[in-house]
Amino acid sequence: MERVDVFLGLGSNLGEREKNLLKAMNLMDEAFGMHPERISRIVETPAWGFEGPSFLNMCVLYRLPRKGTPQEHGLEILRQVKEIEKALGRTEEALFDEEGRRIYRDRIIDIDILCYGAHRIDLPELTVPHPLIGQRDFVKKPLLEISKPAIREAFPELFV
Repeated sequence: MERVDVFLGLGSNLGEREKNLLKAMNLMDEAFGMHPERISRIVETPAWGFEGPSFLNMCVLYRLPRKGTPQEHGLEILRQVKEIEKALGRTEEALFDEEGRRIYRDRIIDIDILCYGAHRIDLPELTVPHPLIGQRDFVKKPLLEISKPAIREAFPELFV
């Protein structure tokens, strides 16, 4: 069966942050039926886009069996990680200001799909690669730690 490299970013700035990250990985292992192929170090960084406690962030790589098109499979992965966020206590939905800019705030867990192989996905509910990777060192550095040359070659603009 063909597999696809799925890179995910995890972050937490509430409660027992490291335990939140580890619980999220355990739930992803259960949902995906496997352990990640690569795991970055955990980095601590200030809140980005708002005032709040500092975050612990990390990235993981799962080599998942491809199911359907990148868009279909990407949406399925998104559904799974959103369920994991809810299972860990995340209750809020994304908020936007009058100009359509995202309003960021504290969160017990955040899981983002960063890359789905070398594919681009552009749907209303999912954009891959994640459009803010290049602006977020707390994502870019852990992602570089575990990424493969094919990802860096497919999306050089993310790793400048």
